[in-house]
Amino acid sequence: MKVCCFGSLNIDRVYALDHIVRPGETISSTDYAVHAGGKGLNQAVALSRTGLDTCHAGKIGPEGLFLRDILDRAGVDTSRVIVDEHSVTGHAIIQVETSGQNSILLFGGANQSITADERRVVWESLPAGSLVLFQNELNDTDILIREAHERGFKVAFNAAPMNEAAKACPYEYVDFLFVNETEAEALTGETTAPRQLEKLAALCPGIVVLTLGSNGARVACNGETWSHGIFPVRAVDTTAAGDTYTGFFLAAYLDSGSIPEAMALAARASALTVTRPGAAESIPTLDEVLHTTLPSD
Repeated sequence: MKVCCFGSLNIDRVYALDHIVRPGETISSTDYAVHAGGKGLNQAVALSRTGLDTCHAGKIGPEGLFLRDILDRAGVDTSRVIVDEHSVTGHAIIQVETSGQNSILLFGGANQSITADERRVVWESLPAGSLVLFQNELNDTDILIREAHERGFKVAFNAAPMNEAAKACPYEYVDFLFVNETEAEALTGETTAPRQLEKLAALCPGIVVLTLGSNGARVACNGETWSHGIFPVRAVDTTAAGDTYTGFFLAAYLDSGSIPEAMALAARASALTVTRPGAAESIPTLDEVLHTTLPSD
């Protein structure tokens, strides 16, 4: 199956800190680095590293050409990535504290200027039956989801970052929904995972994946629920953990049709990711996930 990640391409500017800056506080960074990022780019890399036939659709400015090169090297088809000479590439300012936790400020840039004609070119280029994965870092996410569904594509949606636009999306057209506990609370008004999952399942008729950080993940589909814990490791950087989980869950489910198998592989992959610094470059290959020994093995 062809999988198209229609999503963001960002330049990540990463600052290492003793702790994340508090309101009104000024502190010095102990390190600085520039990485490729954007939830779209990260998830495209994750999908490709599982071995899936993966393409990426999105837009960058001229200073973001290295992002396209990174996707190329990861085996992602970038023929649908637009280079707009008049746009600024989206970017993120990421604070990473010594515990591995992070705080992220996004500037959408070119990610927020996808036109109707550009969407149409992508749809017409995809084979029938393709799966399209979205995040909420492009403009008109609700229209993207609706158009993909109407053209007969399978739809996966990582509803992040959560805002009013994400809340307004047509979840009835989503075949795979990925949210964390904060996003789930914003969508459902509930504060406990069981109630969140119950309401999310009523909102979305497909497979609902609720990630819970150190408490693992829960999945709901057709009235059934599944849980899977984490593989405890020493976290260095959690930046791409959720994106890795999304990509590996989708790949495993498309291959096996088994939710428990998909949860187990995704948990292993995200555990390995957090032991490495950076975003896209921290995402492992399927071979690494299958053959790396983790502490809980």
